[in-house]
Amino acid sequence: MQGLILAGGLATRLRPLTMVTNKHLLPVYDKPMIYYPIEAMQKAGIKEVLLTTGGESIAQFANLLKSGEEFGMCMYYGVQSNPKGGIADAIALAEEFTHDEPLCVILGDNIFDYNLKPAVEAFEKQKVGAKVFGIHMKMDAKQYGVIEVDDTGKVLSIEEKPEHPKSDIAQTGIYMYDQKVFEYIKKLSPSARGELEVTDLNNMYLKDGNLTCEIIDWWVDAGTSYDELLRANNQVAEKMKKGLV
Repeated sequence: MQGLILAGGLATRLRPLTMVTNKHLLPVYDKPMIYYPIEAMQKAGIKEVLLTTGGESIAQFANLLKSGEEFGMCMYYGVQSNPKGGIADAIALAEEFTHDEPLCVILGDNIFDYNLKPAVEAFEKQKVGAKVFGIHMKMDAKQYGVIEVDDTGKVLSIEEKPEHPKSDIAQTGIYMYDQKVFEYIKKLSPSARGELEVTDLNNMYLKDGNLTCEIIDWWVDAGTSYDELLRANNQVAEKMKKGLV
């Protein structure tokens, strides 16, 4: 399996912190935010990772991460020329990089320590379909994509920020796809906000009956607001003190 980390976007909600620094390089407790998805892929045994970001940030990431040797992987860099293109638009940049292998995608501002290795190994054997990762969020799920699943983990529906959620499972920014993902992306149309939406992409797999969901224990979307960035720092600090991460 190949890895893709998405570290683009304008991060206007975190200004002035992000006026001269990519948000994924902001600190979360004792290390840069971008280390968390990289270390998740490292633990999962993924050896080749493509990091996509805006052209103005490439040098910053390359100076920090270099070839990826520190993490025991080969790190590659790609430019997302349209920062407002959306997650699916950024995933499309990995088509040649994957060499027909399955793809694990993690958003660069996702803070978690869930062990993805069993899921990676199972998906490599499965070879077909897609997997999303969700988390139970009783109060705030409707602020995200909401996933409805059956007892086997098969996804029944995904709705983006629904007024009346069908479950309390929020879609995180962790995904696994087979090679059909690039064919599906080419069929997507921009949403009302002008982006190629990852929920629309996942719904294509859902329509074909090839979408499953795995629940993780904790997760913070650290790049969405000052409060979430603070929560990520506090949560990691607390877990570090307890020896849980």
